[in-house]
Amino acid sequence: MPIHYPIVTKRISQAEFKLLASEVVGHIIDIHNEFGRFFDELIYKKALADRMSGVMLEVEIVVSHGSFAKSYFVDVLVNSSGLFEFKAADAIHARHRGQTLNYLLLLDLAHGKVINVRPESIGQEFVNCPARLCELKNPIIVDHRWHAQMADASRLRDIVGALISDWGAGLEIALYEEAITHFLGGEDKVLLPVPVFGKKGHLADQRMRLLAPDVAFKITGMQERLDNFEDEARKLLKHTALKAIHWINITQTTIHFTTLK
Repeated sequence: MPIHYPIVTKRISQAEFKLLASEVVGHIIDIHNEFGRFFDELIYKKALADRMSGVMLEVEIVVSHGSFAKSYFVDVLVNSSGLFEFKAADAIHARHRGQTLNYLLLLDLAHGKVINVRPESIGQEFVNCPARLCELKNPIIVDHRWHAQMADASRLRDIVGALISDWGAGLEIALYEEAITHFLGGEDKVLLPVPVFGKKGHLADQRMRLLAPDVAFKITGMQERLDNFEDEARKLLKHTALKAIHWINITQTTIHFTTLK
């Protein structure tokens, strides 16, 4: 199996999760009132485990494909069915929701919650995940603007296809990007300096992921405003010696393969 974790999870209903979350949050409010808001998130997680049964901390998930493997650690899992991500931040951000969604998909759970212990009153947001990875292995492919004959484009596409077939679509983009980089030879071969030019010549170098000295690639997971990304990518091309960017946008339902020249 490409996704490994040490327990058998149980997918529960929204109503069941709300009851569980209410109990968890009740304990966290009590802990927050007692300890205050200036401790690291680990303190609140361990205090929760002391007060509530069925709590597992730092549950490891290993995602693998061939010679590639990456570990994630889920903050809190309660009764093998309720996922809670703890933050000690100024606010709950989109990246926190995205991280929680990623864990829900990997653990085949439908409901989770982000809890932020830093504010004066704890912050909390539900994250729901109706999709299941087993249902996300055959996304729609849009590739009419893909130049397969260019610098390792076919190899790049084959790697992406193999990852999606094994894992499914909709996981965090960093996971796909790390795996692709690994199979292309690792960061030493892929993440390389590219000269950037202004009106008076060379400004500086910026590291980019390259398939060839003059061809970059970019993996994104945007749901909308793809046209805006394309506009900005063309500005990048204008100020480098790159001939093209192979751009792959991955969502749960669709993969766009696009070559920008």
